[in-house]
Amino acid sequence: MRSRHLASISLAVMACGFLITLFLPENTAVILLRGGFEAGLVGGIADWFAVTALFRHPLGLPIPHTSLLLKNRDKIVQSLISAMETELLNPASIGNKLREFRFVSIGSGLLTRFFARRKGRLQLLAQLETLIGKLPLEQAVPYIQKAAADYVRSADVGGTAEKIVTRLIQDGKDLEALDYALEGVAGWSARPETKMMLGNIAAQKLSEVKLGGLKGMAFQAFVGFMDADMLGDMLQGMLKSAIEDFREADNPHREEIMREIRIAIFQLVGDESKMAMLKDWALGAIQGEEAADFLLKELERLRGKILERVQQDRAAGGRKLFELYVRLTRRISIEQEWLGLLEERIRNSLVDYATRNHYRIGLLVKENLDKMDDASLVSMLEEKIGKDLQWIRVNGAVCGFIVGLVLTVIQMF
Repeated sequence: MRSRHLASISLAVMACGFLITLFLPENTAVILLRGGFEAGLVGGIADWFAVTALFRHPLGLPIPHTSLLLKNRDKIVQSLISAMETELLNPASIGNKLREFRFVSIGSGLLTRFFARRKGRLQLLAQLETLIGKLPLEQAVPYIQKAAADYVRSADVGGTAEKIVTRLIQDGKDLEALDYALEGVAGWSARPETKMMLGNIAAQKLSEVKLGGLKGMAFQAFVGFMDADMLGDMLQGMLKSAIEDFREADNPHREEIMREIRIAIFQLVGDESKMAMLKDWALGAIQGEEAADFLLKELERLRGKILERVQQDRAAGGRKLFELYVRLTRRISIEQEWLGLLEERIRNSLVDYATRNHYRIGLLVKENLDKMDDASLVSMLEEKIGKDLQWIRVNGAVCGFIVGLVLTVIQMF
């Protein structure tokens, strides 16, 4: 430490000067110098003793009221903690300082600078790709199954089904479903193989009919006249005509069928036993191995798509990521009221956290100081404030020398 060496040099100069003047011939100059060096030596020694007594015993002697810092270590620590907690870093000052910051704006600025750098985007995408690739999807499947099963257990299946059916009917989806079914039946009935199948079935069933008398003779004549191909044509035409009739919105049979279908559906969703069976079936299907395999495959497929997108964006320098960030920030910036609430919530949370944990500042200071032994504590204090204290020794020697000169002059008069 330079100041310590300078202080020691000043004290040595005073001592040497005093000793030299003792052996010089007596004259006015020597008397003046001897008085100055003597007073400077006394002042330097006194200040050396005072400064040294703060940190340790001078010359290792247990002189009373020396080594003041170590003797009053606990008092000094408590005073330091008290000063920090009540004056320097009290809760009110911390809260007032935190309220000056606009955390959303600061965070937005930092994120914008980060996403504007191509290197930053590539690093983020690389980390995201690594993270997604390491996700243990097989461990997530049981949790997904459990969450789905818990939802089904707690769900009102009947009430939910009734709401869904009501909404579908209000939206006309039941009529669309009927038209879709009719279209499918129309396509099926128009096939040649359907015509053949209908004709064979009709011919077989007609041959099984047994009637007697004139009716039987007439019926047998009709059966003998109609072959399977003719019967298929007839039935196919009848189906086509019936389907066309049911497709007409003003057809009374269409409305009657829809009414019966709706009644049957509402009776089904209102049957608690059937809904309970449906819930049990759903739980069994969700918790089964097939569902687990299906979920795992879907998660793997989803991960593959996400990784593909991430890799493509990395090859493009992270442009998609930056565009996503820009769209998100622009959308959020419109919601000024929401941003104000978010800013206030963050600020209040930080102030509340600082207030609740304010006592930890003192604990942290005390804990760190307690970890230091006496030698380390003294060394730290000397390093921080010892430089200025050593200048007291230098000033003491110089001031003592000047005062000695003045006093010697006074004595001479």
